[in-house]
Amino acid sequence: MRPIGTADELERRRRRAVELVKRGESPAKVAYFLGCGRSSVYTWLKADREDARKVAARPHPGPTPRLSDEQIEELEGLLLRGARAHGWPNDLWSAHRVAEVIRRRFGVIYHVEHARKLIRRRLNRSSQRPQKRARQRNEAKIAR
Repeated sequence: MRPIGTADELERRRRRAVELVKRGESPAKVAYFLGCGRSSVYTWLKADREDARKVAARPHPGPTPRLSDEQIEELEGLLLRGARAHGWPNDLWSAHRVAEVIRRRFGVIYHVEHARKLIRRRLNRSSQRPQKRARQRNEAKIAR
């Protein structure tokens, strides 16, 4: 399992381990000091002997996004038109509604919580909660 930290932090730790072993510390002490496994220290030493660039940072790519940047821009345009333009009774965008628009327009099914993350991280917005109304409410009488 990949340790916690950015690629640069992990590279610094690997380079520090190699440096300490080259200064004369035992790999077991270096591993204990840095909080990693002894076998990892040996792996880093071998990689450094073969080519120092092998110890360099390699960012973890992660899964590819299911919506491209162009689709995210199109989604933002759809959301700016308002929820009423997509058939909802008010203009509030909840994560559930955004997930539904994504499913209808792009054919990609997102869990509501993932849609919430998409709204926050890629659109830099927050989802909104629809208003709760009593079931007995009679809109026709109120409109008079």
